[in-house]
Formats: sequence, C-alpha cells, structure tokens
Amino acid sequence: MKNVKNLLFVALFFVAATVLAQTKVTGTVVDENNQPLPGASVQEKGTQNGTETDFDGKFTLNASSNSGVIVISYLGYNNQEVAFSSSKSNIGTVKMVVGGNLLDEIVVVGKGVIDLVQERKTPIAASTIRASEIQTKLGNLEFPEILNTTPSVYATRQGGGYGDSRINVRGFNQRNTSFIINGQPVNDMENGWVYWSNWQGLSDVASGIQIQRGLGASKLAVPSVGGTVTIVTKSTEKEEGGRILSMIGNDGYMKNVISYNSGLNENGWSASMLLGRWSGDGYVDGTSGEGTTYFVSLGYKPSDEHAFNFTFTGAGQWHHQRTTRLSIRDYQNFGGSEEINRRFNADWGMLRGEEYNIRRNFYNKPIGTFNWDWNINDNLSLSSSFYGSWGRGGGTGARGNSFRNADIDNFPFRRDLTAHVAAGRGTRVGPQDYIDYDRVVAVNRSTTSGYTGGAGRGAYAGLLIGSNGFRNDGVNRAVLVRRASVNSHDWYGAISNLKYETEKFTYSVGVDLRAYRAYHYRVLNDLLGLDAYYSTGNRSLDSGIILTETYKASPFNNIGQNGNKINYNNDGIVNWQGVNGMVEYDDGDKLTAVVQAGVSNQDYQRLDFFASPTNVTSDVASFTGGYIKGGANYNFDEINNVFFNAGFIKRQPLFDGVFPNFANDINPDIQNETVSSLELGYGFKKDGVRINVNLYSTLWSDRVETQGFADFFGAGQDGVAIWDNVSQRHQGIEIEGFFDITDNLRLTAMASINDWKYAEDAEGVITEVGVPTNTQQKNLYLGDVKVGDAAQTTANLNLRYSPFNNFSVDVNWRYAGDLYADFSVLDTEFDTPNNRGALKLPNYSLTDLGASYRWDFSNDSNLNFRANVNNIFDTVYIAEASTSIRPGDSVSRLDTVASGTWNGIDTRNNVWFGFGTTWNFAVSYNF
Repeated sequence: MKNVKNLLFVALFFVAATVLAQTKVTGTVVDENNQPLPGASVQEKGTQNGTETDFDGKFTLNASSNSGVIVISYLGYNNQEVAFSSSKSNIGTVKMVVGGNLLDEIVVVGKGVIDLVQERKTPIAASTIRASEIQTKLGNLEFPEILNTTPSVYATRQGGGYGDSRINVRGFNQRNTSFIINGQPVNDMENGWVYWSNWQGLSDVASGIQIQRGLGASKLAVPSVGGTVTIVTKSTEKEEGGRILSMIGNDGYMKNVISYNSGLNENGWSASMLLGRWSGDGYVDGTSGEGTTYFVSLGYKPSDEHAFNFTFTGAGQWHHQRTTRLSIRDYQNFGGSEEINRRFNADWGMLRGEEYNIRRNFYNKPIGTFNWDWNINDNLSLSSSFYGSWGRGGGTGARGNSFRNADIDNFPFRRDLTAHVAAGRGTRVGPQDYIDYDRVVAVNRSTTSGYTGGAGRGAYAGLLIGSNGFRNDGVNRAVLVRRASVNSHDWYGAISNLKYETEKFTYSVGVDLRAYRAYHYRVLNDLLGLDAYYSTGNRSLDSGIILTETYKASPFNNIGQNGNKINYNNDGIVNWQGVNGMVEYDDGDKLTAVVQAGVSNQDYQRLDFFASPTNVTSDVASFTGGYIKGGANYNFDEINNVFFNAGFIKRQPLFDGVFPNFANDINPDIQNETVSSLELGYGFKKDGVRINVNLYSTLWSDRVETQGFADFFGAGQDGVAIWDNVSQRHQGIEIEGFFDITDNLRLTAMASINDWKYAEDAEGVITEVGVPTNTQQKNLYLGDVKVGDAAQTTANLNLRYSPFNNFSVDVNWRYAGDLYADFSVLDTEFDTPNNRGALKLPNYSLTDLGASYRWDFSNDSNLNFRANVNNIFDTVYIAEASTSIRPGDSVSRLDTVASGTWNGIDTRNNVWFGFGTTWNFAVSYNF
C-alpha cells in the first residue's frame, strides 16, 4: 500500500511539474507600417506547437515549457525569433521586416507538396504578393492583373467580360506558364489554358501569391517555360474569428463575403468557412454577370506527428462576353459619340426588353483536396495531397445563318463592321447600335414554314424547324439559334513527397499522378422563336435528328451531358504518371545549392461519337518527357548575395497537337519540345533597401507547325507542310526592390527590359497528299521577328504613405512598351525574307490611386475601409491586337472604305482597348 502511495505521489509530482512548466505566451504582430498582420504563423521553436494571429495581429500560445523561443513568420517577411520565459510571457509587439521566407510559413498543411522560394536560399527569381495586398488592391480587377506590378508580366482583360483575362510571363502565354494552387496544377490538361472565370473567388480565399519566373521551384514532373505562379489559399485557422465584407464598384458591381473560423478545439479539430456572391453590369456593353464563391476547410491534428486537412472550394458563375474582335474604326463609328468607344460590343442586344448576348460563359469547377502531413521522425517526413475536380459548363454562341439574311438588316459577329455596312451588307439596329434579337426571332419564324417531313416524323408536322445542314421538307437554314459548347471534365490526382533531412543535406523523392477525362459536345440553349432544330452532325445516324429540348446556360443546372447533342460529341483522356527527386545543400551560413530531376509519361486518347462512327476510340499515344535543373545561392554577407540556375526540359506536346483537326488520327510528326534556360541573379538588402536583379536567357525549340494547302501541286493535288524546328529565344534583365524613405513612406519599384524573338528561320517541307515522293521546300522566314502579345519593356512605381496610424494612401504608376500584335507563324507575311514582322503598338502608362483606413474597437474587432481608382486619367490605350495591317495593305474585298490611322495604327486592325477609369469601395468588419 505504501508503494502505491509513493507511485501516486511521483505521478502527481510530474503532472504538476508539467503544468507548471507550461507558459501562456501572448503578443501582437505588426507589419513595417505598424499595421496588424492577421494569419501570421507563431510557433514554439523545436516543436510542432503553434498558432496564428487573429485579425488584430494578436495571439495566445500555450508553450510546452516555461522558457524558449517563439518563431514568427508571415508571407513576404523575414522570420522573427523572440525569447520568452515564465516571467516574460507577454513578448509585446513584434514588428516584421520585409523579405525572407515569403509564403512558406503560411502553409499549415501540405508543406511538402507546395514548392516556395526562400530569399537568399532558393536560386530562383521570384516576387510575392501578400494577402493584405490582394484584399486591398485587387478590388474589382481581374485576379491576374495584380501581378502586373512584377517584372516581365503582362496581364489584360482581353474582351472585357468578367473572368476573361489572361497573363503572359517572360513573353510566354498561359499555356506555357504553370499555375499551381496549394501544390496542385490547374492548367487545362488538354490545351494548357487557364480560364480565370473558373477562379473568380481566389481573391477571397488566397493567402498569398508567389510568381517564380523561369524554371521555378516546382517539383512537378515537367515544369513550365515562362514561370510558375503558386497560389496558397486559406486553411483551417487556429484562432476563432470571422470577417464580413461588402464592396461596390463601377457599372453596378457588388460583392458580399462572409467568413468564419471556429478555431482549434481541445480535440485537435478546426473549421473555416466562406461564402461570397458578386454581380455587375460590366464595363463593356452587354457583359453583365454574377457568381457565388464557396469555401469549406476542416482540419484535424491528433498529434505532433500527423496533421490532416480537407478543403472544398469553387466559384460558380455566368457572364456575358465580348468575343468578336473589332477594328479600331468600329470603336470609332458604333455604340456612342466618343472618339473611341471602349465599351462597344458587337455580340449583345435586347430580347423581350432585357439584355441578351449570343456569347455567355457559364462554369462551376469545384475542387476537393485532402492533405496529410506525417512527421515520421525528426529527419523523415511524408506530405501527400489527393484531389479531385469536377468542372461543368461551357460557353454559348451562334449556330445558323439568319444574320446573313438581308431581311434582318443588322449583321452581327463581324470583325470589321464598318466595312460590311459600307459595302451595303446591312446596318446596325438600335439606338445604341446593339443587335435587335427580337428581330432575329421574327425572322426565324417568318422564314421557316411548318415541317412536312416524311414517314416517322409525323409528330413534328407543322413545327417551325431550323437547321444548319439540312434544307428539305419545310426545314430552313436561314435561321439563328444559340448553342452551348460544353467543356466539362473529371480530374483526379495525387501528389506525394518523401523528405529526409540531415544537418546540411535534404533529400526528397515524389510522385505526381493525374487522371483526366474531358467531355466536349454541343447542345441547344435557345431556339430563338423556333419550335425545333434539325441536327445532322451525328454521322452514326442514317439521317438527322429533330431536337426540341434546350438546356440553360447556368453553372448549377443540367447541361445535357446525358441528353441529345448537336454538331460534335467527343471525349479527351489524358493520364499522367511522374516521378521526381531533389537534393539540397545548406551549409547554414553562406552557400545553398539544389539539383532536381523528374520524368513523366503522358497517355493521350480521343473518343469521337459523331464524326467517326466506325472509329469511335483512337489508339493511345504515349510521350515521355523530363527535366533536370539546378542552381546555387551564395551569401557574401548579410547584405549581398548572388545566385544562378540552369535547366534542360523535354516537354510533351499538348493534346490538340497530338490529335489535330478534331479527328482521332494521331499526328505522326508530333514530338517533344525542348527548353533550355540559364539565369543569374544578385540581391542587396540593407537599412530599409532591398534590390534584386536578374539576367536570364531561355530557348524554346523543336516546336512543330503544320498547314494544309489546297491545290498546291495542281488542281485536286493538295499539299501538307511541316516545320519541326520553330524556335524562340527570350532574354532580358529584371530589377525590383523597395526603399523605405521614412518610417511611414515607402517606394516600391520594378523594371524589366526584354528581347523576345524567333531564333531563326524555320525550314520545312510541303508534301503532296497521297504522294510522299512529291515534295517541295517551304520556309518560314521568322528569324529575329519580335514575339507578340506581351509588352517587352515594363516598369512600375508604387508610393505608399501613412501619415498617421491606421490610415494610408498609395499611388501606382505602370508603363508598358515594346508591345507587338499577336500573330500566327503561318501568316503569309512570313513566306518571304525581309518581312515586316508583327505590328508594333503604341506604348502606354497608367496611374492608380488607393486609400485605406482601419477603425479599431475595444473588443478586438475593427472596421476596414478601402477605396481604389484605377486608370485615374482615363487613358485610352490598346492592350492587345490580333492583326498587323499597315496603311496601303489590301485586306478584304469588302474593304471599300478609306482607312485612317489612330496613334499611327491603321484603323482596320482588330484590337482590344483597355478599360477607362474604374473604381471600387469596400468595407469589412473583422471580429
């Protein structure tokens, strides 16, 4: 009995000692302007014990001992270490210093699969956008536009519909730039594009963005050409709290968001939720839209060894578009009295008294992710991510020919409306030069007689039926309907990385598995007065099929996946298996180095249910690619550092290149593309000044281009040309940094001067179809032609001033120069040497203004106010062009109108003008 009492006494002693050894550490974390930093990571050094700051930058952490060190980290700032003890448990206010660990420490779960650059360690050129900048400066801009303040980036809104933006990095478009959300790739598995309308809610859930130019730090099996954009979203937060936001903006824009975090309970569970909704009329005429953002995250941390997180998020939306590219003179002649009416849209009109647009985008792409971090021991860890995405939606457009009927007299969807009207091909209708869709309905009904088809179709007798490919028995082709082109998909993937750390070396090996199936088809969306539509697109049917069912162009409705299709119906399958490995060295002081390598196999297959009734399923085409890259960083001292990186990539072709011309035949000439890159960098950091300079050179080669030529070798003797050595060289210098002029005044600056050109002429051969021995050389004279579609010289200056606590004002100036029109290398311009190349567009600069104020309450809650005015001087500028017409060029048989020039540019050119002055104002309550 005495021994039992002694044992109990000893046990109680150790329990009491453990409790007494714990210390409740408190404090506040602020940025360089003494503004609170919500969501900063606060961790007890040497343990897995940690928490996050609340919306006021405050935290409370139950430390496991009565003394130790707290490590505080936040996106875009250097880590801060602060000692604590039982006698000094309140560490006071900790002011963070810009630089350092960037995004890494805001990643709560999934660190092993999210690859981030660390300043003065990782030999990669990178820029980081913090969550606070996203929430304050983005406003009602498009998500990619916030990256315009970083070097060698060019983002525009294209036609101007909500979410219809695009971005180029170092002169490479989105197909050649990787976009990764929480370690998961989001580029389309078939064509490589990113549809930003699917990600409208990112501004609400993003904790930060890091753009890694060049080779990037990603371990995914085949990296990108231009760069990697890594987006880290919210996770389950450890502190209880919430946020309510309301925003208004130009052209009826409204946005409301509410979020709540339960905080981490004593059992290791936590939850975060967000729901948002936006709507607006659109800056461009007839481009209204609305959408819903949803986000749920559940976290569970049963021990220091294991952490689990499940996230489900998406942003269903619909919006009207402007896709018909207009000539400059169209902007001058239609839609208003301004010299340039940037809002004019040739695709929209009125139907039954409401806005109607033949182009309507609709999509919902939820993505679910399960992350598991396992700290196996002090040296070995495994991080895994399993995800699924189920995209549903597409876009509408015209099907039929009623707009060519002289009776309708308004002729929409023309790239040069001015020439068509001048040639007597119709006039625009409506007081604002929009399309009269009521008249389209009237023409549909007046030009179509009742159906009198043959046996087996008596049920449709007397109906008004239109068709695009059938003209018999009362079916008329002079009609117009709105079809919906659906591009849905199911995408599943798994990423896992095993890491082993020693004192100076870190070894890791990972896998990247993806399975993707896309569903491409068309259905009827609006019959526009007709009773039915006669479809002849399915070749597996002996005759056409009459359809009466239509499907709503809505992200949350049935879009006909199991219904009757028109025009085309095919699936694309892409399977991906990749492995990668990496070795890192860190001497703990001056030198860090890394070598990475990866290999992947992609399997492509196509199923066509309409065009190939005897060959529904294609063969499987397999391509193996890979990469090797490496680099090193050397810190001379605490002020100066240099780095270099180099890499070689063999990149598999895109799906559309494997199966050209929308057929099941595999392209026999397709091959892997080759990318080689070299980069040097220098960094300086001292006394409130930070400067980074990068020099880079990238060669993208072994690209294959093909083109058919009718009757090239004589009547009925067609030819096909193949060029397998199209190459581009992109090189330049990038500079960015900031300067703290005073404690409350900061200047941030960026400049990039680039030289993006086609490296050499491409030698090709044209072969007669069916006669492989009959060939002829055909060259593309591309050598030294400037690459188009992105400004090659950019600069940005931002001045932020905080005259007193909780208030700041900022002004931003951005310059874009050496911008050339987009073009195809197959344009006839390049059939001859000494050609004119792409059209150079006028340089431009824009100025934005913003102001913020925070009103604190005694209960640790606050109100935040933010106002932005973009393009405050209402500058008129061309953001992009798709033609290179010069004065005197003969373009079209309809071109009977004498063309003028605008800022030296022939007004027949098809362009997108940038937006004029826009604004937004937001109020958020944080609790």
